Amino acid sequence: MTKHTALIVDDEPDIRDLLEITLSRMGISTLTAKDVESAKQLLSESKPQLCLTDMNLPDGNGIELVQWIQLNAPATPVAVITAYGNMDTAIESLKAGAFDFVSKPVELPRLRELVNSALKLSEPELESEASEDEPGLLLGKSPEIKRLRNQVRKLARSQAPVFISGESGSGKELVARMIHMQGPRRDGPFIAVNCGAIPSELMESEFFGHKKGSFTGATDNKDGLFRSASGGTLFLDEVADLPLAMQVKLLRAIQEKAVRPVGETKEFDVDIRVLSATHKNLPELVQEGDFRQDLFYRINVIELKVPALRDRPDDIHLLANHVLARIAKEYECEPAGLTAEAINRLKAYPFPGNVRELENILERAFTLCDADLIGDEDLHLDAAPAAPAQRSSTMTPAPGDAPGPDDLPEGEIDLEHYLETIERTAIEKALEATRWNKTAAAKRLGISFRALRYKLKKLGLD
Repeated sequence: MTKHTALIVDDEPDIRDLLEITLSRMGISTLTAKDVESAKQLLSESKPQLCLTDMNLPDGNGIELVQWIQLNAPATPVAVITAYGNMDTAIESLKAGAFDFVSKPVELPRLRELVNSALKLSEPELESEASEDEPGLLLGKSPEIKRLRNQVRKLARSQAPVFISGESGSGKELVARMIHMQGPRRDGPFIAVNCGAIPSELMESEFFGHKKGSFTGATDNKDGLFRSASGGTLFLDEVADLPLAMQVKLLRAIQEKAVRPVGETKEFDVDIRVLSATHKNLPELVQEGDFRQDLFYRINVIELKVPALRDRPDDIHLLANHVLARIAKEYECEPAGLTAEAINRLKAYPFPGNVRELENILERAFTLCDADLIGDEDLHLDAAPAAPAQRSSTMTPAPGDAPGPDDLPEGEIDLEHYLETIERTAIEKALEATRWNKTAAAKRLGISFRALRYKLKKLGLD
């Protein structure tokens, strides 16, 4: 195994000695420089696997060195040592291309975490993967999606917080997953949370955890999302939906890299990378006072824009084939293709719901089309995107065969579950009436055989 080498750049001998001793105990050989010029020379000659640089140097600053490394030695991750509490400088270094930062006085456990993460970026398998335009989860051949994949690969090498913007359904979570999978935290957990789906009274417990007995219902200790994601990535989807009171606590947890569970008196360190996203206009919300400006600057160190599907129509055919193959495999049905007219119709459609809407349209067409090819008339693009496929009235269940409007339960109901129960009962009755002949049951229900196969699998009746 090749021994790693790190370059330490600092004009203070005591700091250099501390860093040298710490890294040598980790089995890492060290080179030292006291200014920018000597650091550049050592970087050119030795090509170390890591660079640690102080911000203030006799002939320049750490930002200048970071920028030089980005141009001349981009494979070398560089971390900046900043003054305590100087978050603006730390953010500036991340924007310049620094892998991460550590504050003075240097905490050795934090330094070791940083070094181990940085060295993973030098592993041969990660470098070979990053050298190819591997689509991964981001399928497409358009210039827009290729540019996005290239940006993702670059950002995966950093620990900087990334704000992913884009329309609803455009694939922001897929982008976050790719950043995680291509970075040094790929072996750690990836935890995604929809901030708008958590009740406000449970948010602190969900994010930071709680101690047993700290409130009614807290029957066990709970780690919370931050501690569960330690060593990996925490993806905050729809971050704009966080209430202001929670934004304050989130900002502190991100800055201090520590959380205090509800009912606890001590804090717990967390080692996470934070990615966030929303389809809303976050700068506008900041101006209106609905989102804290300091939190916005903290999570928006680097912004990554995900293109809308209508801006990359050349990818629609590839995406559609991928979706249809996945549906056929998932529900164990014969795959279906698309006619040329259907492809052209999809390319001309604006897709306000983006890739998620494309998936819904194709799933509906797949279940209702009898032929092996889906035509443009099967797409029903003139109908409302969210409208469910209409069931034919060929079959009229006898009274008592399935729940009806008069059977509506009292109080609040789960409409999706209620409609699924009606559909399940109707299918079971049709199968019983035809002695479990699926072809005859599909005909009686007024749906295609493929649609019946799909519904049987979906409802767990197959």
